[in-house]
Amino acid sequence: MKCPKILHRFATSILAAVVLLIALQTTAAALSETPPRTRVIVTSDGEIDDECSLVRFLLYANEWDIEGIITSSSQYHWHGHKWAGDDWAQPYLKAYADVYPNLIKHDPEYPTPDSLQSRTLLGNVKTEGEMEEVTPGSKRIVEVLLDDSDPRPVWIQAWGGTNTIARALKTIEEEHPEKMAAVAKKIRFYFIWEQDNTYQRYIRPHWGKYHIPTIISDQFLAFAYDNQRKSIPQEKQRYFSAEWMNQNILRNRGPLLALYKAHADGHFRSEGDSPAFLHTIPTGLRSMESPDFGGWGGRFVKVRDNTWLDPVSEQRYQYPEGRWFGDSAWGRTRLKKDIPNDTDLTAYLEPQWRWIDAIQNDFAARADWCVKAFKDANHAPVVNITGDLNRTVKPSETVKLAATATDPDGNKLTYQWWQYADADSAAAKLSIANSESLHDANFVVPDEPAKQVHIILEVTDNGTPPLVRYQRIVCNIQ
Repeated sequence: MKCPKILHRFATSILAAVVLLIALQTTAAALSETPPRTRVIVTSDGEIDDECSLVRFLLYANEWDIEGIITSSSQYHWHGHKWAGDDWAQPYLKAYADVYPNLIKHDPEYPTPDSLQSRTLLGNVKTEGEMEEVTPGSKRIVEVLLDDSDPRPVWIQAWGGTNTIARALKTIEEEHPEKMAAVAKKIRFYFIWEQDNTYQRYIRPHWGKYHIPTIISDQFLAFAYDNQRKSIPQEKQRYFSAEWMNQNILRNRGPLLALYKAHADGHFRSEGDSPAFLHTIPTGLRSMESPDFGGWGGRFVKVRDNTWLDPVSEQRYQYPEGRWFGDSAWGRTRLKKDIPNDTDLTAYLEPQWRWIDAIQNDFAARADWCVKAFKDANHAPVVNITGDLNRTVKPSETVKLAATATDPDGNKLTYQWWQYADADSAAAKLSIANSESLHDANFVVPDEPAKQVHIILEVTDNGTPPLVRYQRIVCNIQ
C-alpha cells in the first residue's frame, strides 16, 4: 500500500513547514529587537576642523542612514569670507570611494560612494545667516522631513550655522503648515554652538511650540583647537600628540586618512564638530535616549522646555536667554580669562573628555579598516545585558548585574561595572561588589525613593588598538 508512505511524506512536509515557520518567527523576533538605524543629516561650513571631522564621520558611515551632507555658511565662513569652496567635500568623497572596497570587508553596511555623492549638496552659503534662498541643500532636508514612509527620527547636525536648516523649516511652514507638528516629532537637533542667529531669529520663535529636542554644545572645546583644548587632563592629551596621530591615524592608512589636515608635524589640529555625530554612534551608552544620559558626544542639562546646554556648576549661574555661542557659552568665556591650571574649566569639559581614550582608539581601528584585512584589524566587542535595561528597584534591594559579551576577533575581554554618578539623580555613592565580573556583580539600592541610578558595564578587548563597548542599566528607585 502506498497510503502510509504518502501520509509519512505529508507529515514530514508539515513538520518541515512548522520548523521553517518557527525559524522565521525566531528570526523576525531577533530582528525586531535590533534597534533601528539612526538617520542623520550633517550641515557644515567646511572649516578646517569640519574637514577633519568629515574624515572621521565617513569612517563611521556604516553606523547610520546618512540622509544628507550639506554645505552651509556660518558666522566664520561664507562666500567670499574664508570660504573653503562649494565643493570642499569632494576630495573626501573621492577618497572614501577609494577605500570603500576595503571598508566593506569589515562591514557591508557602509553606504556606496554613489549614494553619499547623491546626498552631498550645497545649502545656503552666500552670507552669514542667509535663509531666504531655497537651495538644493534646504530642499533635501525638506524632502527627508516630509517623507511619511519613514517615521524614524532624524538627527540634524549643525557643524556651522543653522541657516540652511532654518530655510528648510521655513519652506515647510510656508508650503505645508498642516505638517509642522508631524515634522517636528521627527527632528532631533545637535548644534555645535549657534554659529549664526537663525535658530534664535526663526527656528525658536516659529517651531519652539513643538518642543524639538535641541542640544547645543560648548563641550566640543575638548576636541577643538590647541588653545581651546588645553584644559583637558594630560593623560588624555597624548591622544592628540603628533606621535600618537602619526602612528595610529596618518601614516600608511590609505588615501582618506592621507587627507586628514593635521599640523605639519602630524599633531592633531581640531575636530570641534565631531561630538555632533559621536553622540549618535551606537556604543551601548544609550546617549540618544536623553541628553542628560551622557556619552561620546558629551552630557547636557535641560535649561528650558526643549533646550539642553552644558552643565555649569558655578553657583547662581544664569544661562543666557538667547544664543549659546562663542560670546556667551560658559566654557568659551572662561577660556578668554586664561586662568592657569583652570580646574573648573577642566571639570566643565569632563562629560566630553572622559571618553577620549576610547573614542581615539576607536578612530584608530577605523583607520586600519581602510587598508587591512578583517583578520588583521580590530573590531569592537558585542555586549548584551542579562535582564532589563530599565529596572524598578526598592531601597535596600540587592540588584544583580550580569551580561554576555563576545569579541568578533576572539580577543580577551575585561569587564568593569561602574556607577555613572553624573547622570544620577540619586546622591549616594554605590559600592558594586565583584565589579570586574561579567556575571556576578551586584549592588545595594540606596534609600532614595523616586531617584535614579545609572550603572555602566564597560567591556574592553585586548586587541590593537583596544576597543570598548558598553551597556547601561537605569534603575528607578520606588
